[in-house]
Amino acid sequence: MHHEFNQLNNFADIGTLKPALHSLCSRYGSVARLDILAASQAGKRQALCFLRMGSAEQERHLMTELGVGRFGGDLVVIVDLQTPAPISYPHQMAQAS
Repeated sequence: MHHEFNQLNNFADIGTLKPALHSLCSRYGSVARLDILAASQAGKRQALCFLRMGSAEQERHLMTELGVGRFGGDLVVIVDLQTPAPISYPHQMAQAS
């Protein structure tokens, strides 16, 4: 992943990630659509981000500059979300002592 996307890693949730991703991509033109889906695999939380820019030229520019891939008609970025800390229950803590 391109280093500019590193700033998007470890957001707590999609709601806080979306404006940051929109801001980053809007440097390359108008963002026509941005959809983000949550995914989880082996305890790792990720956001699958599908976007379209205002024109094919803007999409090519973003792909070239940031190394974004395409899936079908959408540009796709996968971002790691913050993994919540495991919940520790008081009775587990008492047993550990």
